[in-house]
Amino acid sequence: MARQQQHVVLEVCGHELRVSNPGKVFFPERALTKLDLVNYYIEVEQAAVRHLRERPTVLKRWVDGVQGEPFFQKRVPESAPDWLQTATVTFPSGRHARELVVNDAAHLAWGVNLGVIDWNPWAVRRADLDHPDELRIDLDPVDGVPFAHVRDVALGVREALEEYGLSGFPKTSGSRGIHVLVRIEPTRDFHEVRRAALALAREMERRMPGRATSRWWKEEREGVFVDYNQNARDRTVASAYSVRAVSDARVSCPLRWDEVADVDPGELRLDTVPERLRTVGDPSAEIDERPGQLDALLELAARDERDGLGDAPWPPHFRKQKGEPKRVQPSRSRTSASRERAQ
Repeated sequence: MARQQQHVVLEVCGHELRVSNPGKVFFPERALTKLDLVNYYIEVEQAAVRHLRERPTVLKRWVDGVQGEPFFQKRVPESAPDWLQTATVTFPSGRHARELVVNDAAHLAWGVNLGVIDWNPWAVRRADLDHPDELRIDLDPVDGVPFAHVRDVALGVREALEEYGLSGFPKTSGSRGIHVLVRIEPTRDFHEVRRAALALAREMERRMPGRATSRWWKEEREGVFVDYNQNARDRTVASAYSVRAVSDARVSCPLRWDEVADVDPGELRLDTVPERLRTVGDPSAEIDERPGQLDALLELAARDERDGLGDAPWPPHFRKQKGEPKRVQPSRSRTSASRERAQ
C-alpha cells in the first residue's frame, strides 16, 4: 500500500503554506480531499474573498471531514503566523476574541489546513465592528417543505426588497435553503438591522401566508422560515462560494435572479462551481456597488409596532431584551397556564 503524503508546501500570495495530510478524504461520496478543497478556494479566491474581505470570521473546523463532528473556534491561535490578519470582536456576553479576517487565498488555505470547510463571517467590517453593512435574509424551509417553495419565497423577497428601495443578491445556502444578501450603508447598529429584518419577515408572512413565516418557535412554523435573528450581533451564515459540509460538497453559490426559479442546488458543487465562474461569471460581482438604506423597512417596523406587534424572540444565548416576549415554547407556556388555572 502506498504511503500517504504527510504534507505539501504551497506558495500562496507570497506565503509558504504547509498543508498537512493533503490526501485526507474530506468528502467520501465524491472522494474529494483536503488538498482538493484548498485548490478550490485558491481558484475561486477573488469571488470568495469579495464576501469575506475585512470581516471577522469564525473558524468552523471539520478536522475529520464531513463524516466527523465540527467545533467552532472563535479565537485565532497564538501560534498562528504573524502575517494573518485579524480583528478583535465583542460578543453579546461582553467577552472578546481575536478572529480571523480572510483577505486573500493564503488566509483561505491556512484555514482549510485547520479543517475549515465553510466560512462564517460577521456582517460587519473591522473598520466599524458595531454597524453592519449587510442585511442577511436566510430562508430556511420547515422539514418536508419542497425546495420549490423556497424558490417562490426568494422571488417574493426580491419583489419586497425592491419596493423598499433595496437590491438583493440571492445564493443557494448549500443546504436546503436560499440566502439573499443586501448591502447597506453602515449607519445602523445590530439592533436596528435585526429590527428591519424582523419587519421584512413579518411582511413576507402577510404576503405569502402558509408559504413564509416569521415564527421563531419551530412548532409554530409553516412553509419557509425567514430567519430575522441571523442579523443579531455575532450571528453568522455561510458566505458566498463556501463549500458546505455535506456529502456531495455543495457550494453556497450566488445566482442571477433569473436562475432562482429553476436552480438545482445539487448541481453547484466544489467540482462544478469553478467552471461556472469561468463561463458565467460571478452574479454577485457588483454587490459592493449598490449599498442601500434601511429607512423604509424601519418605517414598516414602526408601523407594525404601532399596530401592536412588539419584538420577537431572540436566540437563546442573548440576554433577555427589552420588549421581548417570554422565551418559552408556546406549547409549554399553554401547559403551564392550564396547570395554574387547575390549581
